Amino acid sequence: MATSASQTLRTPSLGRNPSLSLSSKLSLSSPFSVSLRSRRCSRTARPLVVVVSAGLDAKPTILVSEKLGEAGLNLLKDFANVDCSYNLTPEELCTKISLCDALIVRSGTKVSREVFESSGGRLKVVGRAGVGIDNVDLAAATEHGCLVVNAPTANTVAAAEHGIALLAAMARNVAQADASVKAGKWQRNKYVGVSLVGKTLAVMGFGKVGSEVARRAKGLGMHVIAHDPYAPADRARAIGVELVSFDEAIGTADFISLHMPLTPATSKILNDETFAKMKKGVHIVNVARGGVIDEDALVRALDSGIVAQVFAISYLEALAAHCKAALDVFTEEPPPKDSKLILHERVTATPHLGASTVEAQEGVAIEIAEAVLGALKGELAATAVNAPMVPAEVITELKPFVDLAEKLGRLAVQLVAGGSGVKSVKVTYASARAPDDLDTRLLRAMIIKGLIEPISSVFVNLVNADFTAKQRGLRITEERILLDGSPESPLEFIQIQIANVESRFASAISESGEIKLEGRVKDGIPHLTEVGSFDVDVSLEGSIILCRQVDQPGMIGKVGSVLGEENVNVSFMSVGRIAPRKQAVMAIGVDDQPSKETLKKIGAIPAVEEFVFLKL
Repeated sequence: MATSASQTLRTPSLGRNPSLSLSSKLSLSSPFSVSLRSRRCSRTARPLVVVVSAGLDAKPTILVSEKLGEAGLNLLKDFANVDCSYNLTPEELCTKISLCDALIVRSGTKVSREVFESSGGRLKVVGRAGVGIDNVDLAAATEHGCLVVNAPTANTVAAAEHGIALLAAMARNVAQADASVKAGKWQRNKYVGVSLVGKTLAVMGFGKVGSEVARRAKGLGMHVIAHDPYAPADRARAIGVELVSFDEAIGTADFISLHMPLTPATSKILNDETFAKMKKGVHIVNVARGGVIDEDALVRALDSGIVAQVFAISYLEALAAHCKAALDVFTEEPPPKDSKLILHERVTATPHLGASTVEAQEGVAIEIAEAVLGALKGELAATAVNAPMVPAEVITELKPFVDLAEKLGRLAVQLVAGGSGVKSVKVTYASARAPDDLDTRLLRAMIIKGLIEPISSVFVNLVNADFTAKQRGLRITEERILLDGSPESPLEFIQIQIANVESRFASAISESGEIKLEGRVKDGIPHLTEVGSFDVDVSLEGSIILCRQVDQPGMIGKVGSVLGEENVNVSFMSVGRIAPRKQAVMAIGVDDQPSKETLKKIGAIPAVEEFVFLKL
């Protein structure tokens, strides 16, 4: 028993358009990038994944525009030509970028639309050595088919530890007391602090860093609440943290620790209005981004006594790792020397030190190097920020099906004859898993890649697959077939049907009139298992010859002999037939591309009615 659910993505038709390039300006207002799902698919936000194929014969060139740890540089140099050019002007960066396949930056380099346009389509990946990507124009990167990856995990503990250090130092006036003693004073009564135990800490943003701060604060005996509209309640409960509304968090907290990214929604989220809702004497720690606080409003709150003290920090470059005292996460960095906020006696500041431990700096360098190299090698990237992604554990599970999806697309489009182009493609996924437990966005994007690249000069990757398909007029319908049985494997098979086209191999046309291919994964290897109405079984590890023949003894030997005489190695062979002594389709996997003469010899065998060579 099987049931199905389908959804359609409609775009203009897929035809040849040589004028379209990766630098074409494509509108981001289109809903085209929305994932395709079963109607019952969960709407829960998920982390995403991406694949980029470098396709380079020579070593790629990676430009590193800011200081990076030696461990990361060594990884890069083993694979690529590395150009370490620091303190580039915007003009110099635009000049260099056309010779680079990848760019690695920290927070000081602005990767603008002009940078992507100047790359001429060569730039395949931008790596941000750190978490925040507000210095990278993501819209321009996506339009130009450039993957953006970051390093979100290596500095998590360092940032959380620094947040806790500031929390404790703030509570006990450590920085102010230190400055006083060094000035020759002894003001014990002036710097009486407050205890952390029993106080309420509001963690604003319950992601990686925020949750680690919460764990440590619980160990100090604090009552921890959190606000994050996207945080799962079960993760908060596991740590012993209560998720509350924004107003409840800021209104009941003795200490507020900020851990949200800087977005239009969070820009100046702490302002005159929100400060007025806080308890008098609240303490604020900011290990996120300076722009989430309205700095002028904060000064007014400090002067009025609403805010007792503020510690503002963020993520500094490796050179600042030895700084002992300063201030950070400001709208302007470094802030002006006459900044009222910096000079305020109740503000303790550090200069972007959240990730500035030796261990974190090396970890970030390694993490971003591995992400950039993986992208250039065409591997799945779990830290992509501008394209379809899936969690790391799902990447491992889906990997053979990702390969299968692209190869089925490549085979299908090569079967199309005539110049009308592909306009309608139906993709069917058969699985015993519930629709909301199988996200097919990655598979769909790989099918698009396979359909477009063989008939186009455009380089297609998973970042720009949707945009390129839209420009070339592809309409995709996705259907799920829900099978009975154990859902141990994510998919039973993937089927592709192309409607309203002629075929170079008539036997690939199904009874309903579409080109139809079906594939499965066996022992981790993609296999072609159906062509039109014929069952076959051939490994998709090389290229394929399809032959329709009269089913009679000796056909495998005859075709094999022709290939053997021409030194073409056969990796796999399968025959599917309608009935004994009737028509059959032979699928032959070959390691090498046969010459035209060899293919003619196969076609000249009397029982062979038609054949086609398909390159993978």
